[in-house]
Amino acid sequence: MKQKTRKPLGELNLLNRFLFGEVMEDSETYQGVLEIILGHEVNLRDNTQSEKEIRTLPTFRGIRLDVWGQEEDGTIYNSEMQAFNTKNLPRRSRYYQSVLDAGLLEPGTIDFNHLANVYLITIAPFDLFGKRLCRYTFKMRCEEDDSLRLEDGAVRIFLNTRGEGDDRISPELMAFLRYVEHSTKENAAAVDSLRLRKLHDRVQSVKGNEGIEVKYMQLWEEKAMERLEGRKEGRKEGRQEGEEYFAALTERLLKDSRTEDLIKATSDKGFREVLYKEYGIKNQI
Repeated sequence: MKQKTRKPLGELNLLNRFLFGEVMEDSETYQGVLEIILGHEVNLRDNTQSEKEIRTLPTFRGIRLDVWGQEEDGTIYNSEMQAFNTKNLPRRSRYYQSVLDAGLLEPGTIDFNHLANVYLITIAPFDLFGKRLCRYTFKMRCEEDDSLRLEDGAVRIFLNTRGEGDDRISPELMAFLRYVEHSTKENAAAVDSLRLRKLHDRVQSVKGNEGIEVKYMQLWEEKAMERLEGRKEGRKEGRQEGEEYFAALTERLLKDSRTEDLIKATSDKGFREVLYKEYGIKNQI
């Protein structure tokens, strides 16, 4: 199998999860991006984190957040860069919401109004909902009367970098979404935006940082080794499974006095598969 080659850090676009995390660890940069997405002022604390891991109980699945930030009023922002459609993003966002919420109240807190607002933002180069929109914002509302909102403080936003603009989307957000996929100086200058220019400066700074280059290389090598070990383990398991199948087939053929078929099955893979199907062996093991 052909080994996947590593793309140099300098050639990455912001769509790359590693680059996105490193760039957004700067709270001022992340704050600027949030303001572009949300269309209003954000006042982040200086504690933005990438690859933040949250776990409720050792026996439950935890989550790893691409970028996490908190505003001075306690509002939580989680932004995920999603390059591929895994077909489970709505439910995954629901799970992330629940795990985030579980850690927001101290033990003994009585008033649930102390629960902070939470924004979950997913940025993707595909249209998850097929409506050609750039931004899909979801909040709880009543099905019987859609003028009633639950006001539970939970907001989930899905951004489509390839969506079509309309009067609800600012030119700055449109330019940002294009920049995510094609992180060039030209795209950063597509509109007159100080925030986009600062974002591009931060991207260039990260790409030119030798320490981050080493970190990127080490992470890529670790993942390459994990893929290699996974393939080795898969081949090993496949051999073990094949041995179990053939042992069962041998037993059945000898029991039925089909010695010639057994001899043929040892060298003819196609014939062996026919016998497996005949005896239903792969359905039994």
